[in-house]
This record gives sequence, structure tokens and C-alpha cells, in this order.
Amino acid sequence: MLTMPSVLIPGLTSLLALAFALALVDQWRERRRAYQLVWAVGMLFYGLASGSEAVAAAVGWSEPLYRVWYLTGAVWTAGWLGLGTAFLLARTRFGYSFALCLFLAGLFTFLVRNRPEYAAAGPVPILYFIAAGILALAVAVETYFQNERWPLLAAVAVVGATLASIGIMIVTPLPAPGYALDPATGLPVATLFPPELRLLTPFLNVTGAFALILGAVFSTYVFMPKRRVLAYSLDPEQPGDQFLFNLLISPVAISVNFVASIPGAVRALVTGRIHSRVPATILIAIGAFVPTVTDSFAKLGQTDLFQLGKLVGAILLFAGFLVSIEVFREIRIPFTTVRLATARREHPQAIGGGRPEGSEARPGGAA
Repeated sequence: MLTMPSVLIPGLTSLLALAFALALVDQWRERRRAYQLVWAVGMLFYGLASGSEAVAAAVGWSEPLYRVWYLTGAVWTAGWLGLGTAFLLARTRFGYSFALCLFLAGLFTFLVRNRPEYAAAGPVPILYFIAAGILALAVAVETYFQNERWPLLAAVAVVGATLASIGIMIVTPLPAPGYALDPATGLPVATLFPPELRLLTPFLNVTGAFALILGAVFSTYVFMPKRRVLAYSLDPEQPGDQFLFNLLISPVAISVNFVASIPGAVRALVTGRIHSRVPATILIAIGAFVPTVTDSFAKLGQTDLFQLGKLVGAILLFAGFLVSIEVFREIRIPFTTVRLATARREHPQAIGGGRPEGSEARPGGAA
């Protein structure tokens, strides 16, 4: 049944996401940073997915809307946003985290292969797992040797899965009426699509969502004033056994140091001396987390917050982009060279922006 919120909320989400995508493209025209363009693609998919839901709420579902909704929302969005984070953090050791995300995504597709809805997938889950494992290992190796090209290997996974999903979608006929809705919630469900396509959803979503959230937390840690309670080093020059030990304890060390650093970060925030990337990346982490949670609730039948969660997520992601001082090095008319004001700058006494042990993080834009 058509209701105003069912049209208005996804409609607003779509407009906000598309505006964010345009802002990213405009920034990319000026700076030519790869992550800006990749994030723009991800937000374009975010906007198209929400837009298809708004149109469907107004005029009803159709086969084209159903196909667009599934590809852009269920398959592509999270993967591309996570890939943007990989390019942003190319100069850091975040590649180890991305490799783990990629491996876990492949492992998940392998573990769910025996569920009834994936029974007809045959060897596809195993192939996805092998591909994820190989690429994860390659990303980790490139990160170890401090090669900034490891995001290109991450792109192989995301772009490859995207192209595969397009190919499968093209050759997949859908029975009338061309879409499927959950009778209890009225939300679209993926039951009409083949299992090899549906398995690409967790493959990209697990990789992308975790990479986006962990990347935002990692960036927050890089740029917040730190108290190092536990020391570790990911220097590749150290002996192999020592490196492996440090690699294993690094998640614990970063977590402990992060928590220990929070009081100092709060004091810096209150006094206006914190690096703008810290609140920006916190907003981005929360913005990625909220729709992940509400989407999980929707799959369990709790759909009240489904659309609202995506709107809140888009608002927080855009807010994180706008909060970063580096976004506004200058104020100008979008898509022109007309400057309206001088650049905003960090507080001269801003603290933070240091590097965690074993990281070569270099500021390159809003995290």
C-alpha cells in the first residue's frame, strides 16, 4: 500500500546520495584522486537503489526496477564504497585489513553453499572462495612490500564481481511478473535470481561493509592524539617470526591504544584542537554501520527502520565528507573554476595526525 513515508524516505535518500556522488565527482575533477571517483560510483549505486525503491513505492514494482534494485543496492554499493576506502588508504598498512575482509567474504560464500537457496550453485561457491583467497594473499603480500598498488588488486575483486553480476543478470530470465516481494513485509526479495548471482551479494557486501567501517576506524586512529599502551611494529625489515607475531597482535594493540586514546581525543575535540579527520571518519564509520544493522533487522522481519536506516546512513556519510577540512581547501562554484572564498585550514594547534606504529599513513582527503 502506498504511504507517504514509503516514497519520501527512499526518495530523500536517493537525492542525498546522488548529490554526494556529484560532490565527489566535482572534487575528483580538482584533485584526481582515485578514491574520490570510486566513492562517487558507490554513492551513485546507493542513490539508484534507493531511487528504485521510491519509484516502486509510488507506481509499483516492475522487472527493470527489480533488476536495478538488486544489482545496485544488494550487490554493488557496499563493495564499491569499501574499494574507495582501499584507494584512500593505499599508502598505509590497511591492506592487511582489506585482505582479511576479502578472505572472510570468500569464506562466508563457501560456508553457506549448503543452504537450500544455494543448493543449485554447484562449484561456484568454491570458485568464489579460491578467487577471494588468492586475491587476499596477493593484497597482503603487496602490503608487506609497501607497494601502494595493492588497491588495484582489490579492484580486481570488486570490478570482477561487478562484471560477473552483470553477465549473470543479462542471461537470467525472470518468471512473471518479473519481481518477488516478501508477503509479510512487502519488501523485494532475491528469490528469483540464481544462486551464483545471489552469492555475489555477501561476497561484495562482507568485503565492502567491513572495509568501509574498519577503514574509517583506522583513519580515526591515525589522526587522533594517541596514547600507546601496547607497542607493535609492522616493519617488514624485522625477522619473519617477529613480524608474524606483531601482525597477529596488531588488532589487539590498535584496539587497546584506540580506547586508551579516547579521553585525550575528547579533550582535543572540546578545545577545538583535534584534526578534522577524526570527527569526519567517526561519522563515516557510524554511517556505514547504521544501514548494515537495519538491513539485518529487515532480513529478520523487523522492517520499521529499514528505509530510515539507509537515510541516516547517507546523511552521516555525507556529513563525514563535509566535516573534513581537507574537503574545503577552497570554496568554489561546483564544476567550475570560480573561487568564492579562501581555503579552510586546520586549527594551528590541532593535535593528532600522527601515525600508528607500522603505518605510513599520509593525508590524502576525507577518510
